[in-house]
Amino acid sequence: MTLDPADQQLTLELDRAHVFHSWSAQGNLKPMVIAGGSGCTVWDFEGNEYLDFSSQLVNTNIGHQHPAVVAAIKAQADILTTVAPAHANLTRGQAAQRILDRAGSSFSKVFFTNGGADANENAMRMARLYTGRDKVLSMYRSYHGNTGAAVVATGDWRRVPNEYARGHAHFFGPFAYRSEFWATTPEEESARALHHLERVIVSEGASSIAALLIETIPGTAGVLVPPPGYLAGVRALADKFGIVLIFDEVMAGFGRTGTWFAFQALAEQEGGLVEPDLITFAKGVNSGYVPAGGVIISPAIAETFDDAVFPGGLTYSGHPLAMAAIVGTLDAMADEGIVENAARVGRDLLAPGLAALAAKYPLIGEVRGVGVFWALDLVSDPETRAPLSAAGIGALKAALLKRGLLPFTADNRIHVVPPCIVTDAEVEKALAIYDEAFAEVGPIA
Repeated sequence: MTLDPADQQLTLELDRAHVFHSWSAQGNLKPMVIAGGSGCTVWDFEGNEYLDFSSQLVNTNIGHQHPAVVAAIKAQADILTTVAPAHANLTRGQAAQRILDRAGSSFSKVFFTNGGADANENAMRMARLYTGRDKVLSMYRSYHGNTGAAVVATGDWRRVPNEYARGHAHFFGPFAYRSEFWATTPEEESARALHHLERVIVSEGASSIAALLIETIPGTAGVLVPPPGYLAGVRALADKFGIVLIFDEVMAGFGRTGTWFAFQALAEQEGGLVEPDLITFAKGVNSGYVPAGGVIISPAIAETFDDAVFPGGLTYSGHPLAMAAIVGTLDAMADEGIVENAARVGRDLLAPGLAALAAKYPLIGEVRGVGVFWALDLVSDPETRAPLSAAGIGALKAALLKRGLLPFTADNRIHVVPPCIVTDAEVEKALAIYDEAFAEVGPIA
């Protein structure tokens, strides 16, 4: 690709004149320009390169411009660029088969959507139709998407100006570092969070609740790896009260945790595999090369609609180009050991490397994560755990960008979320950049 620096300014001019940005006041935006990318690196039109340790929106699990995925999309474009979802399509069937092979034998069908938000919309709809109930419970620390019910199921601030859907209630999930339950150990946090959840279920009326919708590992809320026993306890409560359990794996799925799905990564700590009734996915299933998402469905729920019509659908459900990207991504990840690489990098490099940074800088209150899915919880006071200010986060972001690292920041945190293909040398370089940035910023309140 030939880079023309003049295109940098043209890109900004066109963007500011014509593009309306999400989650933003439009007036003073100056978005970063990305001209291209390869692997774990992106660059602008002026030739400045950045290690992409954001994976964009934690979705480019296979990295930028992976040749196998690009080739799969091109090959499908030569055969059939689009087809209505009512028709059978070979690539769609192959994509569904590959997804089910990785989810396990407890699941039988896949309903394809355009992304994670409408995957959650349709999972909630399935649960409501299956149970004949209405209410959905989800966590305050969560993000489930920006469509009608998904954003109301979301717990964070984005829910509040968008509460137009009905039938939603929220509860606090476990988060030992900032415990809502005065817990002093992970075991206490798990037990007390489960007690709280059961009280919410009973208080909301168990017979009115269709679904528990939880991110297996809440992502945007802070990479909140649940304490041992929590997922098993949630499964037990869902069974006790006849509630459908939905695991939102939109961000955590397809290699991010060093396994195909996050619930598989947590099996050892839970004393065995804890499986939901429905799994929602998007992002890493094809690294966002073509928009795609979906719902992985257990036989009991799928068979409900053998004779009853499922009242839902999307024009681009199972779009051939998206399906080809899924097949290309999942095959490449399997052939190249990419999921195993994510597990190794997390265990051998990121876990000790980030722990060493935390020992060096009091600004880092807690390090938590698994695979290539980590968060640094930043504090202005390590004793009170007061969150680092927005100014402090802004200074750190600027220090990282100046050194050639593209970060993912959220609230008082830096999320360390490189593509699953990240190399040892790239991790070493990134850790050195984090070190330099923290040293530059110092103890900012």
